[in-house]
Amino acid sequence: MNPKLDQYQYVSSAMLPTRWGKFQIHGFIDNELDQEHVALSYGEWNIDDVVPIRIHSECLTGDALFSTRCDCGAQLEKALQNIVQQGKGVLLYLRQEGRGIGLLNKIRAYQLQDQGMDTVEANEHLGFDADMRDYGICKLMLEKLQVSNVNLMTNNPKKGLALTSMGINVVQRTPIDHGITDDNRNYIRTKTEKLGHQFDKHLFK
Repeated sequence: MNPKLDQYQYVSSAMLPTRWGKFQIHGFIDNELDQEHVALSYGEWNIDDVVPIRIHSECLTGDALFSTRCDCGAQLEKALQNIVQQGKGVLLYLRQEGRGIGLLNKIRAYQLQDQGMDTVEANEHLGFDADMRDYGICKLMLEKLQVSNVNLMTNNPKKGLALTSMGINVVQRTPIDHGITDDNRNYIRTKTEKLGHQFDKHLFK
């Protein structure tokens, strides 16, 4: 992946106090797609340090409305907690709702899931790929924050491959198995079996 760097632009930074600690929030824009993204940074590091990071795709229903249909909100909170506990880190928050199909299409996909489809079948029934996310802007975000070596908090190996293709050194991948409920167990099984996410198999017993 070789993103066009003039497609992406850094905008501004400011302090962002949270319940976990005082972060800095950094704004970025994808000019081609007219999408706004943010990074949250905590602590300090040297350019060669291995920095804990998470790439988190926006999920209004899980992150802000506390839905248990997915594990997104729980993973977001756990990632921020982990960053503060480790004294440094970065959360890249990408505005790619519903694995890139948008909020209203995600609601349409939810309706299809209510009728028996899984999350992949629903996206494809609506005419979308199972996962349409793009991680190109992460290169600019991490370069702006002087991060080149990462401990990536994810269950999705494709995120690590995306970073590696952009020249980011993924030193370690740390699972983030949080927010598993009876409401989303089948959803997580589908992500594991069809999208290659890596969860402990005991979660499905």
